[in-house]
Amino acid sequence: MFSNNMRVYRKTFSILFFAIFLVTACTAHHAFAEEKGLGRIQGTVKAKKAKYLRNTLVYIENVTNTFDPPKEHAVMDQKNMTFIPHVLPLIKGTTVDFLNSDMVQHNVYSPDAVADNVNLGTWLKGEVRSFTFNKLGIASMLCNVHVDMLAYVLVLQNPYFARVNNDGNFSITNLPEGKYIVKLWNERYKAENRQVEVKANVSVTVEFELK
Repeated sequence: MFSNNMRVYRKTFSILFFAIFLVTACTAHHAFAEEKGLGRIQGTVKAKKAKYLRNTLVYIENVTNTFDPPKEHAVMDQKNMTFIPHVLPLIKGTTVDFLNSDMVQHNVYSPDAVADNVNLGTWLKGEVRSFTFNKLGIASMLCNVHVDMLAYVLVLQNPYFARVNNDGNFSITNLPEGKYIVKLWNERYKAENRQVEVKANVSVTVEFELK
């Protein structure tokens, strides 16, 4: 009886061990497959003063692919008489919910064709008005009740973009192999475009200087 139980135990253990090994191997292969063929662009942006780096974006102009917009809406709030965030990058086709978190009435409109010269009207705290950005480009967003309020929506072709941090660093990951034009956007300053070639599992370094 004891001998039979041992044989059953060994057989069960062998099957369990093989199953664990198979799952582990498949998981490792899947992780490798996800990383295979992807590269990264990293770099720095130089500016005379660190405050000039605020709200700076680096992005890939065009990628040979189509990208579906996220189902989840992006959000731009109006709080303390300010649009938050000041700069909102998104993929073409994304819907933005415009909130009002102040105790006063706010309005949202854009004079730019990128946003179809939209005027969402005026509303009170707690209400939400939405708009879908279906054209590429940069849309300035304003409030006709408070003329000092200003924000920007950058409508991009692809999800490969990054905000520059306070130290001037940025990183764009999970890029497919290919040649790309890398651009920089800043509200006040400009920088020359960069042409790069991305290869699998390799980081490409680029530098920009705000002028």
